[in-house]
Amino acid sequence: MKLYPIGKVAEMIGVTPKTLREWDKTGKLKPHHVSDSGYRYYSQAQLNELLRKNVPTQRIVVGYARVSSPKQKDDLERQIENLKTYMIAKGYSFEIISDIGSGINYSKKGLNQLLELIVSSRVEKIVVLYKDRLLRFGFELMENLCSQFGTSIEIIDHTEKTEEQEWIEDLIQIVTVFSCRLQGKRANKAKKMLKELMEDDFGEKSQNQADT
Repeated sequence: MKLYPIGKVAEMIGVTPKTLREWDKTGKLKPHHVSDSGYRYYSQAQLNELLRKNVPTQRIVVGYARVSSPKQKDDLERQIENLKTYMIAKGYSFEIISDIGSGINYSKKGLNQLLELIVSSRVEKIVVLYKDRLLRFGFELMENLCSQFGTSIEIIDHTEKTEEQEWIEDLIQIVTVFSCRLQGKRANKAKKMLKELMEDDFGEKSQNQADT
């Protein structure tokens, strides 16, 4: 079970640690656990309940953009501009969070910043250009988490990919991530496999375009 220290809980719900200590003394809110040295810790369930009771009056819309590698910075800028244009047209007051990293890497700085805002009940809506820009895997889990904190997800482009395209892109992502962790011959073999996958995928797309 994850436990949160008093300082973190106070920060997330917008009160001071002194207030939480007073709540403990008066019986309004007892910590889940108190260490031998007297440090107070609160459970996830307690934090969720506190957040529901202390929902910020001004919640924000967050536009989230992501690319897989630094080589795609131009694409990242295009995503951000498209998000801004869309949200301005919608009349949203918004913030932009961006990431450079794989869609199956869950330790990205921007993603973790977004998650912290969500569980603090500070996000009204997340806007992404494409569904897979948010997460490559686990999108349904993200939707479930957002629903618990009153956050909706708005996808601008709902263009559906074929099942084969989805499978190939997922496989390329997996091979890319794991090839970065390998060394020597194994790394070269993984990179060769990745190159062949991409050539087969893009080669077939080019041929299909030529046939149409």
